[in-house]
Amino acid sequence: MSELLDLDPSVVAKARQLAARAGEPVVALAKAHTTVAVERATLRLAGITGADTAHRAGDVPWVNRVIDTVREQCGLEHGVALPAFHALREHEFTTLTELAEATAAGQVQYTVPTGKDAERALKAARTAIAKGMRTIDRNRAQRDKLVAKLGDPPQRPWIYLIVATGDIDEDVVQAGNAARAGADVIAVIRSTGQSLLDYVPEGATHHGFAGTYATQENFRIMRAALDDVSKEVGRYVRLTNYASGLCMPEIAVLGGLQRLDMMLNDSMYGILFRDINPIRTFVDQRFSRQVHARAGIIINTGEDNYLTTADAIEAAHTVTVSQLLNEHFAHEAGLPDPLLGLGHAFEINPEVPDSFRLELAHALLARELFPDAPLKWMPPTKHMTGDVFNGHLLDGFFNLAGVLTGQSILLVGMMTEAVVTPFLSDRDLALANVRYVLNAAGSLREDFRPAPDGFIVKRAHQVLGEAVDLLERIVDDGLLNAIAEGTFGLMKRPPTGGKGADGVIEKADGYRNPATDLLEGQ
Repeated sequence: MSELLDLDPSVVAKARQLAARAGEPVVALAKAHTTVAVERATLRLAGITGADTAHRAGDVPWVNRVIDTVREQCGLEHGVALPAFHALREHEFTTLTELAEATAAGQVQYTVPTGKDAERALKAARTAIAKGMRTIDRNRAQRDKLVAKLGDPPQRPWIYLIVATGDIDEDVVQAGNAARAGADVIAVIRSTGQSLLDYVPEGATHHGFAGTYATQENFRIMRAALDDVSKEVGRYVRLTNYASGLCMPEIAVLGGLQRLDMMLNDSMYGILFRDINPIRTFVDQRFSRQVHARAGIIINTGEDNYLTTADAIEAAHTVTVSQLLNEHFAHEAGLPDPLLGLGHAFEINPEVPDSFRLELAHALLARELFPDAPLKWMPPTKHMTGDVFNGHLLDGFFNLAGVLTGQSILLVGMMTEAVVTPFLSDRDLALANVRYVLNAAGSLREDFRPAPDGFIVKRAHQVLGEAVDLLERIVDDGLLNAIAEGTFGLMKRPPTGGKGADGVIEKADGYRNPATDLLEGQ
């Protein structure tokens, strides 16, 4: 799309410079720390799987067993790779699973090796982790091969549809039918509360609440099912899940190992809406985004959520600020623009005069600020009242805004959003709504030219100006302080509070992590 808003390049450049300055202290903080989740993700790359099923309080993943024991016995300040692979060699185990079983039985005493022992442990760790990286690389190549063979959807935006039964087998049925009905991206919603679990459940699951647990086996089952339906419908159907919460790095690794195509990964969502410790979140998201970059996974950020708690007009500039910060953090972690699915939403109160024009201004601003990013456009939720007819109409306006402003990924809005978990019939009607708009107005953006000095252009300039002003304040006060003051989504989250804070570890001078080295090309 040609530039319609005539944004001042110097203002845009200033906004990006300020976002980089605001993000620099947070990146430095992330580089200086590790977390239990980063160390668990490292061992998952090295091949550890399975769980201790004999534990009386329930299954405990072997990776948690090893990490917790290493931390208790010698700390994680030097990373898990050195003590774990030193113990593997010292006890002559052949796999990390054997090491974990012996750990659970109290047969292993972990220490941080030095000298030649450290060199040997580091070499063994690098070899094992590199094998996991090669699996991720093969999956990326396989995705490219399938897209070349089967083809991408013939139109943009891609149609993104949610399944959320709680049972992976039922999800497979719904996902297949959704793809046949026109969905291009299937998002498997996670079970309620999984983001606050400090472990990843093991195996296939059939008992989630308002969603299905994100596990490696569930990823494998759904990816295989969508590969089958992709061949049937003649286009590559993409799979989405959530690399967020306390296990963000691990789930990113599992997504790479099982060829997921998109993952929800926002730099601040877990802080604001799940009350996860800010430092834990920034450390975890940097590692997870490095994994996404290696795997070629498109991330979806969560700016749409700000507008469910704050007013969509008054807080519009906070969305732009968050998008700029997400862009900076993504680029720093190695994610290029084609993998940067920045989020925004159609959440202005429809009773506000010119609400649709305001939505167009905000959506067009995002499109022109990030021309190469596959933007994810989210449907109305906050002002869905239970009037299904009005809701269906509102979703139609949302779809039209997506077409007019060239959005990349369109999450299908449901007319029963405010009433129940949508039925299959509701999803079918929602898809019909999308298909109608795409068919009737698919190329309308070629003719869409807002008046140069009109309402839409002026509003977009106003929001960008307010975003620059806010970024200047954040640079002066610090991003962590801005979060603590409720700048984003009205949520106040102090840097020392939140869940998972005890899982943050400051790195020692001798910290080594071959996974980070490989991801950063060292």
